Amino acid sequence: MSGNVRLLNDTLAAARSEGRSALIAYLPAGFPTVDGGIEAVKAVLEGGADIVEVGLPHSDPVLDGPVIQTADDIALRGGLKIADVMRTVREAHAATGKPVLVMTYWNPIDRYGVERFTAELAEAGGAGCILPDLPVQESALWREHADKHGLATVFVVAPSSKDERLAEITAAGSGFVYAASLMGVTGTRESVGSQAENLVRRTRATTDLPVCVGLGVSNAAQAREVAGFADGVIVGSAFVKQMLDAPDHAAGLEAVRALAGDLARGVRGQA
Repeated sequence: MSGNVRLLNDTLAAARSEGRSALIAYLPAGFPTVDGGIEAVKAVLEGGADIVEVGLPHSDPVLDGPVIQTADDIALRGGLKIADVMRTVREAHAATGKPVLVMTYWNPIDRYGVERFTAELAEAGGAGCILPDLPVQESALWREHADKHGLATVFVVAPSSKDERLAEITAAGSGFVYAASLMGVTGTRESVGSQAENLVRRTRATTDLPVCVGLGVSNAAQAREVAGFADGVIVGSAFVKQMLDAPDHAAGLEAVRALAGDLARGVRGQA
């Protein structure tokens, strides 16, 4: 069974052909429950997201801020397993036909087994993985199996990355490049900052891969701003916060669906 890297590539290319950025949403699996998390992922895709990242909750996250950490803790205390993450990918993709990636730290994959993880993700219809803490120079085994199973390998670059390092990272990646808009962890912010635009420009000088910006985007105006210079706009904490703040699960689903609609208008310059 081959994964859906081609669908991911086609989706990003289609957004570009429409003269806009792609909207990429993030939600962790298992939050607030496995079934509830699947419903939430479907809701953001139905609301207007082009692509979704399903987070594999981790007990020691390095990139995630307090909002996502809270959701991860709820998922882990609920007994989330990697099989539940695969089920989330499978059901979200089957219901919407849109690309679904997994965002995960390396340790859970290493413990689970690279071949097993990539084979199961491809079988579930996954498009690839975002691996924020896997060094490129240690990624050969992962990339071998990801390529074999038709999965994208998305690496993260940061404003601190030197030009030589950017070239090394982008040469090893596929699907798109995840550009962290600033130094620090995920979370909503008043402003995305000028560092992001400079990082996109520097990254594009090294690759033809789409460059998508995450960390800090939480509303349609910010999405429109980032869409002015990036190929994709990644939003995570804002979706999770809607779920955390909602009085009940049904209200949370409506809130994330509505936010996806607002952000989708933003990346189309309609905010």
